[in-house]
Amino acid sequence: MEIKLPSYFKYTVILLGLVLLIYTLQQFKAVLMPLAFGLLFALLLLPLTRDLEKKLRFPRPLAILTSILLVIVILSLVVWFLSMQLVSLTSELDSIGQNMQKLIVKGQNFFVENFGIAPPNKSELIQNALGGLQDFTTTFLGSTISITTGAITILTLVPIFVFLLLYYRDHLEQFMFKFVAKDKRSGVIQTVTNIQHVVQSYISGLMIVIVVVALLNSAGLLILGVKYAIFFGVFASILTIIPYIGILIGASLPALFTLATTGNLLDAVLVVIVFMFVQFLEGNFITPFVVGSKVSLNPFAAILALLVGGEVWGAAGMILSIPIIAMMKVIFDVYEPLQPIGFLMADMDELKPRKKGRVRNWLEEIVNGIWRGKKDIND
Repeated sequence: MEIKLPSYFKYTVILLGLVLLIYTLQQFKAVLMPLAFGLLFALLLLPLTRDLEKKLRFPRPLAILTSILLVIVILSLVVWFLSMQLVSLTSELDSIGQNMQKLIVKGQNFFVENFGIAPPNKSELIQNALGGLQDFTTTFLGSTISITTGAITILTLVPIFVFLLLYYRDHLEQFMFKFVAKDKRSGVIQTVTNIQHVVQSYISGLMIVIVVVALLNSAGLLILGVKYAIFFGVFASILTIIPYIGILIGASLPALFTLATTGNLLDAVLVVIVFMFVQFLEGNFITPFVVGSKVSLNPFAAILALLVGGEVWGAAGMILSIPIIAMMKVIFDVYEPLQPIGFLMADMDELKPRKKGRVRNWLEEIVNGIWRGKKDIND
């Protein structure tokens, strides 16, 4: 006999479950966050590990270690490059501070001449500004040390989780089947496969987007003659891991640096224009072409996921939010009671039938013409 519960009772249980879930995620952050990163990297490295095992006959432990070492080497090279550039950049902090002092004086004179607004003491204003900058630097260094300590812990645990998840993947699959009836296992396998494809396409596509955006950012800054153009270009492209927000941080830092070094507001505006143009290309051409419709989330769902992820796990939560919510959408689309939520999260452009553009029609005509010509020759 099926017991029907009142709607208000079910909704109350759901809300309490969400509160309990968020509380659990925050309380066990030290374990769950590295595990989440490990799961994403394990899904990303799964095809490479399988190829090493099947094609090159690597033992499973050796194949997994080779894949992990490849990722570590690539990330180490990126960190080494950024560290060298950052050390060179810090050598100019004194000159940047002097230029900022000149800009403050110039801005003060502008307000005095045009609006008659004069502070009681110019030197006091400058000292307060520089003192505030010093306090901000101290706070920033303290938070950086704290973040670095947490990052070292994560970087230690993530490779261990990746190795274990890949090594025991068959055992984990059998464990999952223990909860599923035999007649429904094919559907579960298809759902898991879809989740793997979504995560793999998102992460691999994101890596390609980062490389392309880094090249475009660096090229634009080099054309403008900005110092440390490659550093700012690569750093801003890495921040695209955090959607919408990362590009704002990535553009503001080189703009402020340019303003402090040159003292020309127009140069800083040109830097912002370069990043806006690259962001336009990335959002409308690069990411749709590389990633495609594998992660078809609307901006509302993505921004909400970013806010919740940032509130629960900070910057790491913002990085993990998009792939996690994409995995949840795959599950929602399969499980009938949750399909309305999956529909709400979907990108409306993906739900509409797309009309082929002129460029696509033109390319298809060329390909079809070449194919017909080859077929006629063969006949």
